[in-house]
Amino acid sequence: MSDTLSSSLTRRDFLSTSAKLGAFIAAAPYIARGADATGADQVNVAVIGCGEQGRILINAALKIPGVRFKAVCDIWPVNRNYAENILKKFGHDPKPFEDYRELLSTVKEIDAVIIATPDFKHAEHTVAALKAGKHVYCEKLMSNTIEGARSMVVAARETKKLLQLGHQRRSNPRYIHAKDKIVTGNRLLGRVTNITGEWHRAVSADLGFPAGKGLSEAKLAEYGYANMHEFRNWRWFKRYAGGPMSDLGAHQIDIYNWMLGVNPRSCMASGGVDYYKTHEWYDNAIAIFEYETKEGIVRATYNVLTTTSAGGGYHEYFMGDEGALKISENPKATKLYREARAPEWDEWTAKGVVAAPLSGEGAPPAVKPWEKVGVKKLAGPSKATVDVRETAALSAWDIPVTLDKAIHQPHLENFFDAVRKGTPLNCPGEAAFASAITILKINEAVAAQKTLTFAPGDFIA
Repeated sequence: MSDTLSSSLTRRDFLSTSAKLGAFIAAAPYIARGADATGADQVNVAVIGCGEQGRILINAALKIPGVRFKAVCDIWPVNRNYAENILKKFGHDPKPFEDYRELLSTVKEIDAVIIATPDFKHAEHTVAALKAGKHVYCEKLMSNTIEGARSMVVAARETKKLLQLGHQRRSNPRYIHAKDKIVTGNRLLGRVTNITGEWHRAVSADLGFPAGKGLSEAKLAEYGYANMHEFRNWRWFKRYAGGPMSDLGAHQIDIYNWMLGVNPRSCMASGGVDYYKTHEWYDNAIAIFEYETKEGIVRATYNVLTTTSAGGGYHEYFMGDEGALKISENPKATKLYREARAPEWDEWTAKGVVAAPLSGEGAPPAVKPWEKVGVKKLAGPSKATVDVRETAALSAWDIPVTLDKAIHQPHLENFFDAVRKGTPLNCPGEAAFASAITILKINEAVAAQKTLTFAPGDFIA
């Protein structure tokens, strides 16, 4: 939760088990029940958790027609007042609440609730909202415990209400195109053998708070916080969250599972509190997963650093024997490569699957693989000549799909379309549960200092 807001936020403007899981999600009876929530196009919304992430989601939702904010909730007046004021600025009239239970019991016209509280509160708030008859969009990570994550899926199933988790890349049209048209659909990468991913951030100071604006010890204790420092920096403490792997890695490792269509069979990891001595969670960690696909083993690594911004920012890199895809929410960090041994991609350019080869640096070389380009005389007495052949370098391409919206907006649009007309969710509770298990296993593997294995049933709530 942050008392500051960037300028961008102020403008309106697993094998067979995985297949079975996918089929289950598609057939789940409550997935398409959202249209029952309201007979009109308008969706009445409440927000629980108005810190930094809550504000990001509010900003994105303000751009979606028919969304009306009826209530905001946060235990800290700084956050609550900011959200109320910014929404009033754009014509909404939300009622402010400190306690989510009062909100759910008094504002009856709410159709859906957006939850952006710390991870350890996700299950409590989500289950309460679902049982109150509301559809829920909850930020990732689903929960900081397996039990909490499972309770969310069970509550959605029992109440027959929608539960969307905030793995927003699953609704990003560039990611969808990459999965359906490049990695899976047309298999332009060939056999995927390795994946790497990273998210690196520079050193940063812990968050503070304005003088005289802190919550009392009694108020903090009432809502489960030890002190104001932990309240403001909850991501670094084990009772509230899962650390950088949960905070950053969750987005990207979820994409590993999604792109491959299976969940991992094992995980090993290493990490430590090597820099920030006042934190509990690892300030750096590396995880290695093994995925068993129909074509063979895929080994995947993920690295998160909080002491440097070097290394290329944040991206996921899928590497196959005929091509590779480096993809990121930052389009400047996204690039598609064709190996010299792969079939030509002219067909896929014509069909709009890939963009024309880049010009200038990174453009395809003129020499085709193993094309004869001349002869060379050898040194020495023989003066013999040999054919000179060379292998063409990687050619660089692009994904011909753009996103001209805030990165969270398509995922929220998918959720609200599900509420209005029963559109299938892009990240329902079952899918998010499998990813939560994958992420939580990393911290367990670091602590155990050994390889941990997954059973197929681990990914099913």
